[in-house]
Amino acid sequence: MNIIRIITLLLVALASGCQLQSYSQEPTDYYLNPDKNLADVGRITLVELENNSSYPKISADTTNAIFQELQKKQIFGLTVLKRSDPMVANLQLNSSTIFTLEQLSAMKKTLCCNAILIGTVTDFKPYPHTSIGLRLKLIDLTDGQMLWAIEQIWDGRDVATKKRIDNYYNQGLIESFKRQDKLGSISPLKFIRFVSYEITDTFVAKQ
Repeated sequence: MNIIRIITLLLVALASGCQLQSYSQEPTDYYLNPDKNLADVGRITLVELENNSSYPKISADTTNAIFQELQKKQIFGLTVLKRSDPMVANLQLNSSTIFTLEQLSAMKKTLCCNAILIGTVTDFKPYPHTSIGLRLKLIDLTDGQMLWAIEQIWDGRDVATKKRIDNYYNQGLIESFKRQDKLGSISPLKFIRFVSYEITDTFVAKQ
């Protein structure tokens, strides 16, 4: 795991009262709270990702892809909150914020959920090769603990990433694109779909 990523996840975990436990299994490095069972969370709100890239549409596209993959996992009841919704500003739903207990209580009451999934597209490049950076965290609204987090860059040039894309399509996970695996690294939307699959797969890897 990259040392900067370790430090970042450690700081976020300590700020939210969690003990860091990191899993470095392929394909991603991520944090999963060892004292919580995600299956017990119930309902979450996925807040449309913030966007630090120069491509305005990428945050909505990535949020939608993650939403679709989470639906397939059937772990949580799930609601999406768009950035244009006034509640985002009213509740100060920014991924860099360390929320107070009062804010957490207000979110739980207003959003009618038990946790929020919030994050940022840190970077995106559709060409000459597709790459995307994401920083995400799932926060328990009861006690503010971080339930899960991930920070990673997926790069279409990377040999290991290309191999995982090939496996993703060849295994028939998306039957209509079987035998067209190169589309995963060429088409931004298909690349994002693959990335979203990898992200959401970490929710069930240790359950």
